[in-house]
Amino acid sequence: MTWGFVEGQIYNRRADIHARFRGQMQGGIITPAGAGMPIIIITGEEGHTHGYADRLREDGVFEYFGEGQRGDMQMVRGNAAIQSHASEGRDLLLFRKQRQGLRYLGQFIFEASHTELAPDTEGLMRNAIVFELRPFEAVAGVPDDVTADDTAGDLADLRRRAIEASRSIPAQGQRLATVYERSKLICSYVFARANGTCEFCSSPAPFLRANGVPYLEAHHIHKLTDGGPDDPRTMIGVCPNCHRRAHSAADRDQVNADMLQAVQTREA
Repeated sequence: MTWGFVEGQIYNRRADIHARFRGQMQGGIITPAGAGMPIIIITGEEGHTHGYADRLREDGVFEYFGEGQRGDMQMVRGNAAIQSHASEGRDLLLFRKQRQGLRYLGQFIFEASHTELAPDTEGLMRNAIVFELRPFEAVAGVPDDVTADDTAGDLADLRRRAIEASRSIPAQGQRLATVYERSKLICSYVFARANGTCEFCSSPAPFLRANGVPYLEAHHIHKLTDGGPDDPRTMIGVCPNCHRRAHSAADRDQVNADMLQAVQTREA
């Protein structure tokens, strides 16, 4: 979710972020306390001063240098929060520091990380962590790419692969699978388990996708967003009506609790 921020709009760090979420008043990674709170990262905060800078790749991935002023960067504190944001159900929001304030660039998802040599605050070269962040919209569309072949085969095998995918987090310098590929494996299992029927209201899928797969949507019961890797045991394949109800209805908390029970029954 966007948390009310509009891409391209300028915001005040103190009034629009800290007054609402609290979190660290300095630095480029803000990790407000509390389950489900977003992680906010700010580009342009330190890098130019030290001789390196975050950058946008041609494939749409944003490369963001982690935090750590001296010596090799470590996967701790804010860096660890970025790496684990999806598994903890926390949205990752990116802002660019400008003279007028912070410009909102959008919601992103951690895909992988690698290390590069870059100077620290004392000008000494060290290993710096570079996060590879994929725009959320690029991952949220994964279900459209699930084909009949992806959902065919032994359900137990699809389940095993989906659970393995949900647990895999690429280590530094490794790309075991992209967020996109992991998400596709998980959605394939969820849609295979649903077998063309809404797992909540039991209605048949309202129509077929262009590729012949029954149109259902993947809902992440324990997360504030519907995109990125998740545990298939807390995801449900639902019709568009039930999906909107889970997000927008007055009784959405009870709806999500009932959905979780429905999934647990199927997974038993």
